[in-house]
Amino acid sequence: MAARLLTAVLSEGRSLSRAAPPLLATLGDARDRAFAQACVYGVLRHYYSLSSRLDASLARPLRAKDADVRALLLCGLYQLAHMRTPPHAAVAASVDAVRGLRKAWAVSLVNAVLRGATRNDPVPGEDVEARYEHPAWLVERLAGDWPGDWQAVLAANNAQPPLTLRVNLARVTREQYLSRLQAAGLAAHAGAHASSAVVLDAPVPVEELPGFADGDVSVQDEAAQLAAGLLDLPPGGRVLDACAAPGGKSAHLLEHAAGNCELVALDHDAERLADVAATLERLGLTAALTCADAARPAEWWDGRPFERILLDAPCSALGVVRRHPDIRFHRRASDIDALVAAQQALLSALWPLLAPGGKLLYATCSILPAENDAVVASLLETSGDAECDRLPAAWGRATPHGRQILPGEDGMDGFYYARLTRRAAAP
Repeated sequence: MAARLLTAVLSEGRSLSRAAPPLLATLGDARDRAFAQACVYGVLRHYYSLSSRLDASLARPLRAKDADVRALLLCGLYQLAHMRTPPHAAVAASVDAVRGLRKAWAVSLVNAVLRGATRNDPVPGEDVEARYEHPAWLVERLAGDWPGDWQAVLAANNAQPPLTLRVNLARVTREQYLSRLQAAGLAAHAGAHASSAVVLDAPVPVEELPGFADGDVSVQDEAAQLAAGLLDLPPGGRVLDACAAPGGKSAHLLEHAAGNCELVALDHDAERLADVAATLERLGLTAALTCADAARPAEWWDGRPFERILLDAPCSALGVVRRHPDIRFHRRASDIDALVAAQQALLSALWPLLAPGGKLLYATCSILPAENDAVVASLLETSGDAECDRLPAAWGRATPHGRQILPGEDGMDGFYYARLTRRAAAP
């Protein structure tokens, strides 16, 4: 199953977050699901060095139609190099799995490659991709954008992130929930910056979290939890979450306001908007869900201004690679310019919907200045009535127009925030 899932991601270009749940659900034993998931995430985090080792062991490259065999070999090599699986068990299980893939011809190949790796694991060369486990273009881009931090960013991307929870403070205090975790035998501690954040010492299935099914807690990185506080919601205000899926920030806004706001949750993808609906239903929250393109307000806006707008813009997602290791394979250098153009279009289209004196929070899970400060600067130059709020905070680092968190800082994902206020017209 791990080999099939890796094939879907690496050879078919599918999203790991979409491909994994239905495939892993076919494994009845929770331990099997956890093991397969660990293999997949581990291979994706160490793909370049594992591929280098594998290529050094093959007399000739495998054919494209045998991508599943290659994926299985990578799983075996990952177990040998990074897991506590006994070598003989890793080899035997991989050989058995070849038959499960109906590739009996590859039994001897898998056996030989993995047995050879247990005896004399080839050391990859000094290739930049194998050394840093990232595509060369991304290593170069990060080194240019963050000359003093790029190696730490790459290392954080390759590490397993913590399981961070958002406590529903409208129902339970953080201290009360920490006590419930302790009573359940789950070690955890309070997050460093968000008042709702709780970080588990070791991840567990969400079904084991006290009160998860009842809406007392949700899974959300601490960096993402900062958005609700930064928006400074006015009581009863009209709020737009412009790119709402999968719904974590919409839910947090409603929790933060204790339901005392009129929230419009917008997304152009009907399937992902269904995720928002499911999230709100589990938490017992309500919002006006609208399936539409935020960049085309004429098609959905009723003309009533919003006091607050959250634009969590579609981006390269390079700040969350540690949680979504497949991003390093799906993203291309050529994607960035198109993303920047889309971000600028969204910001320009939504700005007129903001009431005078209202605030717009621009957010991305990117760490590229081109998608962050540069996009905000473009609006400041063209709008005529936008001004940037200073964000006094103890997290991240100040940029010319906002604040940037780099992956791993205080245990958080990479995130960018800038808050803009629309000046009222002169009397």
